[in-house]
Amino acid sequence: MVTKEQLAPIIGEIEGYARSYGLDFFPVVFEMLDYEEINMVASYGGFPTRYPHWRFGMQYEYMQKSYGYGLHKIYEMVVNNNPCYAYLLNSNQLVDQKLVIGHVFAHCDFFKNNAYFRNTNRHMIDELANHGNRIQDYMARYGQNEVEDFIDVCSSLENLIDANALFETHERAQLPTADEPTARDVRRLRSKSYMEPYINPPAYLEERRRQLEDEDGRSTFPARAVKDVLGFLIEHAPLPNWKRDVLSMLREEAYYFAPQAQTKIMNEGWASYWHEKIMTQKALDASELVDFADHHSSTLAMHPGQLNPYKLGYELYCDIERRWNTGRFGKEYDECDDIARKAAWNRETGQGREKIFQVRTIYNDMTFIDEFLTEDFCREQKLFTYSLNERNGRYEIADRDFRAVKEKLLFALTNMGHPYIDVVDANYDNRGELYLKHRFDGVELRQDFARATLEALHRVWSRPVHVQTVVGDTLTVLSFDGASHGERALPASNAA
Repeated sequence: MVTKEQLAPIIGEIEGYARSYGLDFFPVVFEMLDYEEINMVASYGGFPTRYPHWRFGMQYEYMQKSYGYGLHKIYEMVVNNNPCYAYLLNSNQLVDQKLVIGHVFAHCDFFKNNAYFRNTNRHMIDELANHGNRIQDYMARYGQNEVEDFIDVCSSLENLIDANALFETHERAQLPTADEPTARDVRRLRSKSYMEPYINPPAYLEERRRQLEDEDGRSTFPARAVKDVLGFLIEHAPLPNWKRDVLSMLREEAYYFAPQAQTKIMNEGWASYWHEKIMTQKALDASELVDFADHHSSTLAMHPGQLNPYKLGYELYCDIERRWNTGRFGKEYDECDDIARKAAWNRETGQGREKIFQVRTIYNDMTFIDEFLTEDFCREQKLFTYSLNERNGRYEIADRDFRAVKEKLLFALTNMGHPYIDVVDANYDNRGELYLKHRFDGVELRQDFARATLEALHRVWSRPVHVQTVVGDTLTVLSFDGASHGERALPASNAA
């Protein structure tokens, strides 16, 4: 077992190597923990002080049993903060500690410089401790069961945010000019003056005007679809102040963790790329070579039925560096039809290292895969899609086509794997009911998840809630009124 004091000079040495490669990060505070302590911190999402909730204890028990049976081992944890906090497992061998320290510095560089983390709270450890204190105060005032029950509701809705909200701006709605018809104007058909009473009968115009006035009298909001459902509920749901505060705290935490879900492949690939570079070129002793190779290969190993983000990210960074070092990009290379010429292509451009730093700064997983996963890369890495064979009940290779592989990867990464749900009407049918719309992209909502979500939304909104989606090939509205669930087909002409 290596102590923190023994690691101190090694940490300083590896930090120097990391900075010499151009990595740039906030100060890093390292803490040594045993396996019980690191499992506890991991169950809290990397933060040692959070509000009390049963799911953290459940996660801790799962990790303890999983570690005890040898199913997993946490080597390190890094917290996006200023300073960054890194937790190391004190039972790791020295070679593992060196590898992990290099891995940590690369993670910290990614947190500081990737655009998707630019607007995250860099003092989240303090903020989450503050959240914990406020929630414990509410538990003392309103009862632990009452507060914990509402946290359950909020936690089940925490993915209903707009993951790109920090990067979007909305123009203010323009008021109609004098030449534009208002809501009360009745549209007339063009006609000659002598035909006006027949083309636009006065009785019809009066009836239509009354209909428009009735429609205009009903309050319809929001003016445009709202992607940030949690934010909308905080603004408009009839909640007591303590519940509104709890919901706002969990929403803030959801936005803090969202960039990590958006950049999992890039972040882990970046850290794996740099721990290998630091170890093999700088920090590795000859006596540690075999152990390092064993543990590094385990990190990048692919397992049946799983996508290893460490492996995919690492290989893509290596491929980008190689392509930009040899000039394998641009119009001339893409249009070259000579296989032998392309295989030997080397313009010695030497731009690889500069390119991967640029990629680290401005991309997320979706744009990373979309831009840099090429047909050659797909073939070299032997990527394929798989599906269940209904005849024998086994999963088998379904397609090796590059487009199919890329499409499936991108589809899994869209909106962090969650469906797009927007608020389109908070005064549905003029009864103050909440109407949401699922942006259908070919995958139906899971009915059990949809019903549970409607129930949670009803708990917050206190009135019936509806979601427009597609079931089978039918446009459908799923509803919950507080007592029972409903489902009805919706004509396409009435779609929101």
